[in-house]
Amino acid sequence: MQFVKDRFNYLFNSTKGLILVAIAMIGIVTAVWGMLSGPMAEMGVREVVIKLLGMDIVQAEREGRIIILYHSIAMAVVAIEVYIINSLLKMKEFFKTAINATITVGYILTMVFGMGFAYFGHNWAFHGVYIFGLSLIFFAGVLLAVALNPWDPEYRVTDNAYAHTRSGASVERIAFFTMAIATLGSVLFGAIPGSYFGNGFEAFLAENVIRQPHKTLFEDAVIGHLHIMLTLIAVALSLIIGRWLNFKGILHTISMHLMWTGTIVISIGAWSVVVVEWAHTIIYVGSVLVMLSALMLVIFGWGKFIREGTAHLAKPTFGQKMKALASDPLKFGPLWQMVFMNFTVSGVGIFMAVKLTEIMRVMPWREERITLTGHWHILSALIATIILMYYGDMVNLKGKVRQWYGWGIIILSDIAFASVTIFELKRLFISEAEQQPLVNVLMILTDLGLGMLLVILAMVMIWRLSDLFKGKGRWTEEATHELSEEVE
Repeated sequence: MQFVKDRFNYLFNSTKGLILVAIAMIGIVTAVWGMLSGPMAEMGVREVVIKLLGMDIVQAEREGRIIILYHSIAMAVVAIEVYIINSLLKMKEFFKTAINATITVGYILTMVFGMGFAYFGHNWAFHGVYIFGLSLIFFAGVLLAVALNPWDPEYRVTDNAYAHTRSGASVERIAFFTMAIATLGSVLFGAIPGSYFGNGFEAFLAENVIRQPHKTLFEDAVIGHLHIMLTLIAVALSLIIGRWLNFKGILHTISMHLMWTGTIVISIGAWSVVVVEWAHTIIYVGSVLVMLSALMLVIFGWGKFIREGTAHLAKPTFGQKMKALASDPLKFGPLWQMVFMNFTVSGVGIFMAVKLTEIMRVMPWREERITLTGHWHILSALIATIILMYYGDMVNLKGKVRQWYGWGIIILSDIAFASVTIFELKRLFISEAEQQPLVNVLMILTDLGLGMLLVILAMVMIWRLSDLFKGKGRWTEEATHELSEEVE
C-alpha cells in the first residue's frame, strides 16, 4: 500500500509528477488517435484501430469528434503551463495547492469523458462530466488570476534588473496576470456559442467556412476563440521561457511592456471579429507587439548563451560563438523554435493576409483549407516541442542523452514542419498535374519526423514508467529536491 501511496504523492503532488502524467496522457491520445489520420487510413490502419478499440465512428459527426479531441489535448497543455507557472512564480501555498488540484481533476475528466462520449457511443452523462471538467479548469483559471495579482505588496520587485513600475509592481507578473485574464475572457467567448449547440447551432470546423461570405455571429465567435486561445497558450509559454532563462535587463523591460500591451490588443481584436470587419487589423497590431516581445527574449537568451559559453576565451571567433550558442539543445531549442516559427507560422499567416484576394482566394478552396489547417497544427506542435524540451531540462537530462533528446526533437520536428509548410504553399510554384512526386516526398518527411518524435516521447515515457517501479529511482530524488526547494 505504501508503494502506491508514495508514487501517487509524487505523480499528483509534485510539479514534475503532474507534468509527467499530463504528457503521458497527451502522448497516449496523440498516438492512438493519430492512427485515425488520413495517411493511416490509406494504409488500412484506421479501420483496424476502430474495430480493435470498438470505436463508434459516424462520418456525419466528424466535426464534433474533432472539436472534443482538440479540447481534450489543449486542456492538458494548459494544465502543464499552469503547473510550470505555479512552480516559477511566487504565490501563496493555498493557491498553488488549490489550482493544481482543481485543474488536474478538470483536465482528466475532460479528456477521459470527452473522448469517451465522442468516440465510444454518445453517453450524454459522459458529455455532462466533460462540461464539468471544463468548468473546473475555468475555475482554476480564476484562482490563478487571483493568485497572480501583481499589485500585492508581497510580490514587489526589489532588484532593478527586472522590469517594474514606480510602485515596485513586477511588469513580468503584470504580463502573466494579463494573459490569465485574457484567457478567461476568451474562454467565455467560445463557451457562449458552444452553449447553443443543439439549439440552432451545429458543430463546424473553422477551415470549412472560411470562404462563406456571410457568417453568423456564433461562427465568427468560434473562429475568434480558436485563434486567440492558441495565441494565448503561446504567450504563456513565451513568458514561462523568459522566467526560466532569468530574463532581465533593458530588453526585459521592453519585452514585458510589449507583451502585456500586445496581449490586450490581440485579445480585443479577436473578440471584436463579431462586431467590426476590420478586427483583423487590430489582431495584426497585437501580433506585432507580441512578436517583438518574443524577439527581445531571443536576443537576450542567445546573447547569454554565447557569453556563458565563451567566458574562458579572450577573443572568441564567430565559430566559437555559434558552438557556444548551440552547445545545449534544451536551452537553445525553445528560442530556436520561436525563430523557426516565423518561417512556418507567422510568415505564412502574414503572407496569406496580405495576398488574400490576390492569391489565396484565387486558389481552389481545398488548397486554402490545407494552408489554414497546417498553419494551426504547426503552431500547436511547436508549442508541444518547446514544452518537451523544458521538461527534459526540468528532469535534468545530462550528457549524450540530453544531446540526443534535444537535437532529436529540434531536427525531427523542423523537418516535419518545413515539409508541411512547403505542402501548404505548393500551389505557388507547382501545378496540380505535376505535384504528386513532390507531395509524396513531403508526406514521407512529415510522417517520418512526427513519427520519430512520438518514438522519442514513447522512450521517455517508458523510461519514466520503469523508474517509478524502483524503490530508489530518480523520482524519489525529484520529490525530495522539490520538497527542499519549497521549504527554502
